Amino acid sequence: MSSLSRIARSGWNVVCSLLTNPRYFGALASLVVFGDATLTQLIIRFVRYTEIDWETYMHQLELYLKGERDYALITGPTGPIVYPAGHVYIHQLLYTLTDWGQNLWKGQQIYGALYLVTLALTAAIYKQAGGVPNWILLLLPLSKRLHSIYILRLFNDCWAVAGAQAAILAFAHGWDTWGILLLGSGLSVKMSVLLYVPGLIVILFKRRGLVSTLSYILALVSTQGIVGLPFLLEYPRSYLKFSYELGRVFLFKWTVNWRFLGEDLFLNSTWAKGLLAAHLGTLALFGLFRWCQRDGGVWTVLGRGLTRPWRSSAVAPVTADYVVTVLYTSNLIGILFARSLHYQFYSWYAMQLPFLAWRTKYPVVIRLMLLLGIEYAWNVFPSTNLSSGILVASNAALLLGIWFGYPEGKVKPRLSTKVE
Repeated sequence: MSSLSRIARSGWNVVCSLLTNPRYFGALASLVVFGDATLTQLIIRFVRYTEIDWETYMHQLELYLKGERDYALITGPTGPIVYPAGHVYIHQLLYTLTDWGQNLWKGQQIYGALYLVTLALTAAIYKQAGGVPNWILLLLPLSKRLHSIYILRLFNDCWAVAGAQAAILAFAHGWDTWGILLLGSGLSVKMSVLLYVPGLIVILFKRRGLVSTLSYILALVSTQGIVGLPFLLEYPRSYLKFSYELGRVFLFKWTVNWRFLGEDLFLNSTWAKGLLAAHLGTLALFGLFRWCQRDGGVWTVLGRGLTRPWRSSAVAPVTADYVVTVLYTSNLIGILFARSLHYQFYSWYAMQLPFLAWRTKYPVVIRLMLLLGIEYAWNVFPSTNLSSGILVASNAALLLGIWFGYPEGKVKPRLSTKVE
């Protein structure tokens, strides 16, 4: 065998090991992050920035800096502020770092770094949970829309996603106190993070017991009170109305999902109530029939939790794989039944989709087709009846695949699990 052949064979073996050997998962993740960093810089250099909400964020921040604390009066070109106070504090920092919001290149660099941090957090979550092949990491940098959301649009959703992903990694390690603080930081930017709470309650109840679960949820609520304190002290009703407006109705023209229903049905309040009922009902079905199977069923878990409220109610160990699968599924359920999804909302679950696809039992080609269908739908602008139909169908098929696949994770639980 010639030296050239030996080099080629050695190179092939290295590539195969990177793509398939779990020992090299971290090495491949590092290469993916480095490669995506290069891609991110190329996008910033050669693709034009599009203004949507950045000017509004900066204008709202200027009103805050002038002393305004009434959320009803903090407005901008695209409308009033509709985010909790964490959004304000983050953009106060960005306002300073970007020369009063004027230096967009600096803003893009900051968001590029945020994107890479979120990518690294996602890779760390995948590694901690296990049950996915190395090569699945190569799917993470492929989203055109996700890069656009971060570095060409500078949407605030990106900060909420980073907080949520950091929290999920903490929960996967069993660091529940840190997880609550990090989840609270994400929630303080955008209330979409609430979609994780139903799954989190199940996890905490099984791992910590009833009393601790209630204390953790109270701590999560307290983080929001602390963050919003300057506004709550002066205009509490205004702050709560605008920052946590659960009944907010989005415009039909911007929606990516459910467009095929037509505007009249989309805006109908009965349809909104039906989606909410479907959301809550699906969560209840997963809670009753899927998230407690290894423990002998939900009634076993509830019985143990109520009779010994200070102790863990789980029979089977609460693994990292279980934690990530349940939290990601809880988020997916909320996204599926959301009446309106704007383009920036794709960031809420884009990096979670490959992991979720590998919690189904579909053939690999079907999993990839679902991921491709979802990516396609989010890249059609403006959305069409076809693209919104593909999105809803793909999300529903993915959730159905998890139901009949591995709703508690693929990795078999060990005899013990790490907790604080």
